Amino acid sequence: MTLLLTHSACLDHLTPPGHPERPDRLRAVDEVLGEDRFKALVRDLAPEGDLDQVLLCHGEHYVGELRHIAPTSGLIYIDGDTSMSPGTWEAVMRGVGGAVAATDAVMEGKHQNAFVAVRPPGHHAEKSTPMGFCFFDNVAIAARHAQRKYGIARAAVIDFDVHHGNGTQDIFWADPTVMYCSTHQMPLFPGTGAMSERGEHDTVVNAPLAPGDGGAKFRSAFENLILPQLEKFSPELVIISAGFDAHHRDPLASINLKGEDFGWVTRRLMDLADKSAGGRVVSVLEGGYDLQGLKESVASHVTALMGG
Repeated sequence: MTLLLTHSACLDHLTPPGHPERPDRLRAVDEVLGEDRFKALVRDLAPEGDLDQVLLCHGEHYVGELRHIAPTSGLIYIDGDTSMSPGTWEAVMRGVGGAVAATDAVMEGKHQNAFVAVRPPGHHAEKSTPMGFCFFDNVAIAARHAQRKYGIARAAVIDFDVHHGNGTQDIFWADPTVMYCSTHQMPLFPGTGAMSERGEHDTVVNAPLAPGDGGAKFRSAFENLILPQLEKFSPELVIISAGFDAHHRDPLASINLKGEDFGWVTRRLMDLADKSAGGRVVSVLEGGYDLQGLKESVASHVTALMGG
């Protein structure tokens, strides 16, 4: 069975008018996953994470500073893209807690896989720097939690968000026990993710796509670059940074994927997990800024997770 974790507190992270990372994104996900075809999902609330979990990946000073500046009214701007409202801290901590709880559920065999529908996203948050709408790196924290609590020797994070997950790459750059793989548009924010960026132990696999590329190039990047490296690495847990902004409708990029491309890659990653990870897959929402495109893509992704 597939577990779905989400929380209404993630709607309370408010962004400025016109900002693409808005509460309506989560409402769109809730709406599509509320359809009859998803009634077999096991639904639960994302718990609040704790600071010990965050400190697995982020510096104590950074975490303390962020907690300190969280506003009680209005918005504060951390950079041109990234701001905090009074509801931001709890939303961020529900993202951490959701990713950790999903990992627990999958590692303990209660569920084969899980989808964590939370916002704000996390994969741009570096060890000590919030950026690109992100504060704490949920997928990185999930991987570290699985290692600490369950003794996982090798975890893999696969990121198909259209933007490179510079934060996840930063956190695991020198770590031979976590493989980070990413498809993303280049050139595009944040400017990292060249194929030559391979980490200190050859466990970073970047497969950049050019503006205008579509499903064929995306699938080829997985077939020829990412999946062979993952198979060699043989992860015991597969974690997905599930960003859906490579959808052709998305306003922030120009990769031309369709919903079925996200279903295809999800099934391929599940096949990989079946070989080395006992089928264990944890997926956490990242980007996706066109509401219709987000609905189509999430529907395909979750249908695949459910075995469809």
